Amino acid sequence: MTMTRVVVPVRYPLTKHSKATLSEAIRIATEREAELTVLHVDLYQDNRRVTRAELKRAVEREFGALDRTRYVIRRGFLVEETILEEAAAEGADIVVIGSKQASRWRRMLRRFLDDPDIETYLRQKLDCTVITVRADQQPEV
Repeated sequence: MTMTRVVVPVRYPLTKHSKATLSEAIRIATEREAELTVLHVDLYQDNRRVTRAELKRAVEREFGALDRTRYVIRRGFLVEETILEEAAAEGADIVVIGSKQASRWRRMLRRFLDDPDIETYLRQKLDCTVITVRADQQPEV
């Protein structure tokens, strides 16, 4: 049996929203004894190179050392598209995204789809559960 994989995209430096999303992803990963992938997308156009070590230090400063956790930096032009690619490549079972991310995805998908229901789209595209977290409230599943 393969282990459950949770993917959580975050900004660097960690924002309030990223911390809330990460906190929920850690809770889910711990609860399900899952592997966690903390993903940061470095945009080519920003020309800033975040290292895995920087990302790991920032997360551990906030949450302590995490078991079964990988830190991944991907470079791309579009954050949402890069997250989709990484989630697919990782074979993610659960993707935890912030509500701001979800609304950006909705806008992006609106160009391609009539029904911009990001959660349904991602479930079909990635065959995984998408959990949306708002910084000021409990997560929506």
